[in-house]
Amino acid sequence: MNNNEQAAWPAIAQQKHIAWWQGDNELLHADKESIAGILAEIGKPVCVVLKEGQLYFTNSGNLSFDLNTRPVKSLPLLAMLPPCPLDQLGDHSFCRDHALRFPYIGGSMAHGISSPEIAIALGQHGMLGFIGAAGDSPEKVEKAILRMKSLPEPVPFGFNLIHSPNESGLEDIIVDLYLKHEVRLVEASAFLAMSLPLVRYRVTGIHQDASGRIVAPNHVIAKVSRVEVASKFFAPPPEKMLQQLVAAGVITEQQAQLAARIPVAQDITSEADSGGHTDNRPAVSLHPTMVALKNRMQQEHNYDMPLRVGFGGGIGTPASAAACFAMGAAYIVVGSVHQACNESGTSDAARLMLAGAGQADIAMAPAGDMFEMGVTVQVLKRGTMFAMRAQKLYEMYRKYDSIAAIPAADRQTLEKTVFQDSLANIWAMTADFFRQRDPSQLEKAEKDPHHQMALVFRWYLGKSPRWAVAGEEARKVDFQIWCGAAMGAFNEWAKGSHFEDQKNRKVVDVAMNLLHGAALELRLSQLRSQGVTLSPELNRVAPRTLDQIERLAHAC
Repeated sequence: MNNNEQAAWPAIAQQKHIAWWQGDNELLHADKESIAGILAEIGKPVCVVLKEGQLYFTNSGNLSFDLNTRPVKSLPLLAMLPPCPLDQLGDHSFCRDHALRFPYIGGSMAHGISSPEIAIALGQHGMLGFIGAAGDSPEKVEKAILRMKSLPEPVPFGFNLIHSPNESGLEDIIVDLYLKHEVRLVEASAFLAMSLPLVRYRVTGIHQDASGRIVAPNHVIAKVSRVEVASKFFAPPPEKMLQQLVAAGVITEQQAQLAARIPVAQDITSEADSGGHTDNRPAVSLHPTMVALKNRMQQEHNYDMPLRVGFGGGIGTPASAAACFAMGAAYIVVGSVHQACNESGTSDAARLMLAGAGQADIAMAPAGDMFEMGVTVQVLKRGTMFAMRAQKLYEMYRKYDSIAAIPAADRQTLEKTVFQDSLANIWAMTADFFRQRDPSQLEKAEKDPHHQMALVFRWYLGKSPRWAVAGEEARKVDFQIWCGAAMGAFNEWAKGSHFEDQKNRKVVDVAMNLLHGAALELRLSQLRSQGVTLSPELNRVAPRTLDQIERLAHAC
């Protein structure tokens, strides 16, 4: 084909039919608008037939697969698509066990950025939202729990449980709250190994029902990015920890025996290149490896419940969601993209910054909760200097043994541009905080000036996300906004649509667009695998309004 010729779409590589189609020829369509509508009605099958040398699409008619006998007034069927309803994406058992309609999770983001409003909106539409508890006081977490528990019409929801190696007592306090208020589902994140509070949450109340089936009322969905960590979650709780709980009177010996027959987490989210805590793992290598681990652990332990793997990290478009389901995801987890939605627990200023981000506008920066260990988080780089300033603090921490050892010129720069206060005042505020939160940190700081330095530097790392959440204009250049490349991908996909304006981003609209778009992307992939070539316009899955999606999804 030369440059002056126009491609003929739709087209098919080989005109070899697979069945005979019979139906009303008036319902056969070859124009782009009609084909787009037929493909988008995901609850209906699609037939591609050949008539007078041209391809036609329809979602009606009858089929005969006896190729040797051609029915009267029939046409050759060259390709076909089965229905792809949204509630059949992923693993149906996941939705059944968690009382969901759709295999979609709004992942937890610290400081309540994944807010009760997000969880309520998703829950009311048959999806699951986790409320971000990391970084918040126990009082604030309890307030959010009570709000979710007091809804006039209950919705599925969960809370985050983040591993806190520097504040192990805090992890226990949060677990106490979850058990006290019967929060039955947590998303465990940032764990490198099992912790006693996590195991205590999982096994408290374990028993057998009348049929002898083991019932554990508390469920864990673990967010991990390493196979060695995932294998610990798919395994039963460590025997040593179970015996510690028995000795403490938390569970009985019989309950410990039951706990040894269940996994710590029945569901694991394989987390690729996400915002916040991440190992920057590539999805196409990580996800299949996690699925293989699931199959191996299921066979090894012979659980009477199915192990499942969902995918998260980097999901910001229908194509990425479709790729996850095609690789075997039981469910998908979306985080970064939700931050720019109106229901998120961050500020308008942060939402607008996120809505303007590109895929390259991200960077890795030291993590406030694991600063001394050198752990990093993925953050927004565009419009903020947080990543650069936080990295400078970590370099100073590695270079100097105490605040007193910092050269005067460097100290003056820190006080003027980063802390905007004297380090002495910052230490006084830090000491007041830990006097209430964890006095042992002060005892350690008195003996170790290097630890005191870490606590002072962590003041900036801990305050910066709060400035972003509060939208403090004077501190905009220091906003710490957790963000992955998915945000930029979504923004690129949204250009020219109603989603380009941040004010139009509602979490349910975004979620349903990702799910419906994923189903449509899977259909387009199935057509390509059958040799059908569509025009570029038909291959583009564009954003739709929620009303349009609900009409298309329910058409059958």
